[in-house]
Order: sequence, then C-alpha cells, then structure tokens
Amino acid sequence: RANAPIFGIDKEGKVNEWNETSERITGFTKKDTFGKNLVEEFITDDYKEQVKEVLNKALDGKETANFEFPLFTKKGERVMVLLNASSRRDVSGDIVGMLGVGQDITEIDKFRTEADRTAKELTQFIERANAPIFGIDKDGKVNEWNETAQRITGFTKKDTFGKHLVEEFITDDYKKQVNEVLDKALEGDETANFEFPLFTKKGERVMVLLNASSRRDVSGEIIGVLGVGQDITEM
Repeated sequence: RANAPIFGIDKEGKVNEWNETSERITGFTKKDTFGKNLVEEFITDDYKEQVKEVLNKALDGKETANFEFPLFTKKGERVMVLLNASSRRDVSGDIVGMLGVGQDITEIDKFRTEADRTAKELTQFIERANAPIFGIDKDGKVNEWNETAQRITGFTKKDTFGKHLVEEFITDDYKKQVNEVLDKALEGDETANFEFPLFTKKGERVMVLLNASSRRDVSGEIIGVLGVGQDITEM
C-alpha cells in the first residue's frame, strides 16, 4: 500500500511485483502485468534501451538512483516516473531480480516541458522580432544578436558574439554613457528610452532608442542585460 509506485522484475525482465500505486497511476492491474516483459510491454519506445540498461545493471548488482523514465498507461498516455532501481536478492544473497521504487513526476515533467516550449518560443520571438535585440553577459560581451540587429548594422552573430559591445560597437562619444546604462541594468536598475549610436559594418552610425533590462537566471540572479531597441536613425 505504499504511496509510491513499486514494481519488480525477475532475471528475465518479467514483472513479478506491481503495487496498488502502480495500478492506480497506470491503470494496469497485477493481472495485466504479471509475467509480462516490463520494457517491451510498458515502456515507451524512446526509453526502452535506457531502461533496459538500468534494469540490467541492477541485475548485475549496480543500482541506479533518480532515473527518469515513462511508463505507458492503459489509456495509452504517458506517466513519468523517477525511479530508484535496486537489486533484489534471495536469502543466500544471489540476485533474483530488480525492485523499482518510484515517484510519479508527471506534473513536474509537464511543467518542465511547458517551460522548455516557452523558452524556445521566446528565443524564436527574440530572433525574429522586428526590432534590434541584443544581449550581453556580466562582462559586457555580446551573447544575443537578433536578425534585425544584423540587418541594421551589417554585423552578423559571428561578428559580434563574445566581443565587448561598448568597446567594439559603440561610437566613442557614447561609450561612457552606454557603459553606465548597462552597468545599472547589471545591478537591477533598468533604463527605458535611452538613445545611443551603434557602428555599422560600413563605419556608419545607426541611432537606436533602447530599453535595457536585467537578464536573470531561474534563481533570479542577474546574468546579463537584454536590450530591446528601435532604429530611430531616420528620425
């Protein structure tokens, strides 16, 4: 009755243990699973090889902790389980199978997948936005340079990445002011509607109206600056 999915296999990989929580989260009963090959019948194709390796290791006495893998449910859905795979031994100490004690992390996995999707969408938005967007790390080096930034300056990602933004791409008369704005953003003090000129590859000047925002990691620590601009050269 443990409030965690627990299942076991024999040395041939066939199910010989399947507790109530395993039944509840998958919909498969003991009768459905006993004697069936766990990997072939209940693991999604993209994880079969990895799960087989973990189980074989446990059958050789090498136990694995915190391994993520998906089980099929009776409805054909996917349940993500965080598994601890332990060797199962008889009274004489010989390995007779594997016992898996898991945790249902389906909701966590959904949240993570959604976060990954959102991050990819944000990356695509930045890349294709009809505004120059660039980023720097804490050392002032370029780590973001979208298509519009490329188009208005003539500099590609390859030209800019890893280069110091202010030293390489800002006109001398604005270096100090731009440095101040970026340093403020690196301290969490953001600046809106700041005008500054970028050099183009042809040595011309492009005037940009900039919003400088602090860029943070998942723990909230500032790791750089993201600048979203507007080309106001004609103005």
